[in-house]
Amino acid sequence: MVLREFGGYFFEFCKRSGYDHMLRTLGGNLYEFIENLDALHSYLSLSYQEMNAPSFRVEKNEDGSMHLHYYSDRRGLCHIVPGIIGAAALDFFNIEISMEIINQTEEEERTGKKEHIVFLVTQNPDFEKAKDTVRDKGSSVCPVKKSHWKTIRGIITLGKGKLLRGFDPVYPKSLWIDTKTFCNGLPFHLVFDKELRVKQAGVSIQKIVPGLQTMGICLDHYFSIVHPEVPFSISSIQKFINSQFVFQTRREMMPESWKQRPMLELRGQMIWMESLQCMLYLCSPLLRTLHELEERQMHIADIAPHDVTRDLILLNQQRLAEMELSNQLERKKEELRILSKHLEEEKKKTEALLYAMLPQHVANQLKEGKRVEAGEFKECTILFSDVVTFTNICAQCEPIQIVLMLNSMYLLFDRLTTVHDVYKVETIGDAYMVVGGVPVPVPTHAERVANFALGMIIAAKGVQNPVSGNPIQIRVGIHTGPVLAGVVGEKMPRYCLFGDTVNIASRMESHGVPSKIHLSSSAYQCLKYKNFEMTERGEIEVKGKGKMHTYFLIRNKTASENEIMGRPMKDSDSVTQIQPEKDQTPAIAMKYTDGPTDAQNSLRRNQAKIADLTGSHLVAI
Repeated sequence: MVLREFGGYFFEFCKRSGYDHMLRTLGGNLYEFIENLDALHSYLSLSYQEMNAPSFRVEKNEDGSMHLHYYSDRRGLCHIVPGIIGAAALDFFNIEISMEIINQTEEEERTGKKEHIVFLVTQNPDFEKAKDTVRDKGSSVCPVKKSHWKTIRGIITLGKGKLLRGFDPVYPKSLWIDTKTFCNGLPFHLVFDKELRVKQAGVSIQKIVPGLQTMGICLDHYFSIVHPEVPFSISSIQKFINSQFVFQTRREMMPESWKQRPMLELRGQMIWMESLQCMLYLCSPLLRTLHELEERQMHIADIAPHDVTRDLILLNQQRLAEMELSNQLERKKEELRILSKHLEEEKKKTEALLYAMLPQHVANQLKEGKRVEAGEFKECTILFSDVVTFTNICAQCEPIQIVLMLNSMYLLFDRLTTVHDVYKVETIGDAYMVVGGVPVPVPTHAERVANFALGMIIAAKGVQNPVSGNPIQIRVGIHTGPVLAGVVGEKMPRYCLFGDTVNIASRMESHGVPSKIHLSSSAYQCLKYKNFEMTERGEIEVKGKGKMHTYFLIRNKTASENEIMGRPMKDSDSVTQIQPEKDQTPAIAMKYTDGPTDAQNSLRRNQAKIADLTGSHLVAI
């Protein structure tokens, strides 16, 4: 039942897919419709060369019923056939049929052991009575759809208005064509008897298969039947007389010039001539493209002008050319899509590099060709740091060791800039400079820089001194005050800070103590009530500034070391432990209200700047 229902659905699906008109024109009644199904499958195989369609053969019975023979390579699908044929009969011819299996065998006559099912097809008489009842009721119900073929036959006239209800052909008393004209006019045809002896052949087929010029030879010596798959005998051919037959030349019987060519296939109709007891095979070369024609060293002229194979080859060639053009456009479209994707990736890399050098909103303005005006920031916090005894370390180490040490340290510092959302201004040798509250003003600039400084002290413990093997020591200085900020240069633009605040922050670092965070009084005032522990250093003499009252930052009273370093809480305090995942937000960072600023370290830039300190030793790298 499921397969039968599927057959009806499949028929409707084929109609909706554009085959409705083609199916309707197969025949004027159900017998003709089924009789021409194989021809439809043969036509579709031109486009779908891998299609393995079933085969149908129909026989009329005296009582009006039919025997439908169904052949298929796929076993178990025969119950789909009643669904398809029943739906076609009801839709196209307005008749209801019933189909029952009366025989089911493995077809011995056909090669490959095909499944052979014989259906008895009968028309349902109750359905005819129901139609008569509908007609008697008049317009009270919907009218039944009439077959358009009956209408067409009914309006054909012969002579002066006489309706032609039947057709009887008229034959001449003698054949008005000579044998030479027949063989030239139908260059691809064969006549053979029951013993398969060739009696007549067209001129073109003789040219391709020279052995056919010898009358009386056996046809099966030179050809094999490709479709339908039946033994090469008159009785088998007569069973499938309504099918399209495809012959293929046998390679061993072809001349030497054909040995390397593809074999020729012929497709055509079988007609049994009862009076002569011979079979007429009207055929054409089965060729789809000009390339196939050239492979067989044939020409369009070899095919008769009336043969539609000429048009089929040219039309199919045009279709293939259009398909190739469409495929080329699709390939170009795919190439453009890939190039666009690569371009987008390179653009992201370029933007990431640019954002590492400049603040994002400044970089965007430069990309748009706008002039970036210098900005004054009334209050920000600046931090400087350097490595204690860096000059001595450089004098006792190879340049590559210095580079590796600074790179490992700067990678840790750069990560902390993201954790605490401070802007990295630049690095010069061992000096590292960051600012809070620039380029985006925030009220928490001092707290951010203070937490960042605490993280720097912890991170430095994980960086090894290449000379002593002990952890390096850094000095950190912090000052709060106003600055002027702007972009300097065109070829390698830099976002620089100007003002006395920069100088004082630098002095806090240079006058600092190893592993301590040195605060100016203004920085101390900003952090005084923000849960930080600080101690007073007292007055010191600052170069170029005279006496200044300074302080040391000890710790953050409310944040743990893991929060300062941006580590997951389950990790230990060691800085060498696994870094936090990108999508994990440290608790301390959640206290800030502004979005993070992208900051990345460039090893190449460090190498260039260290060259000033290590001199010619860098040549050895």
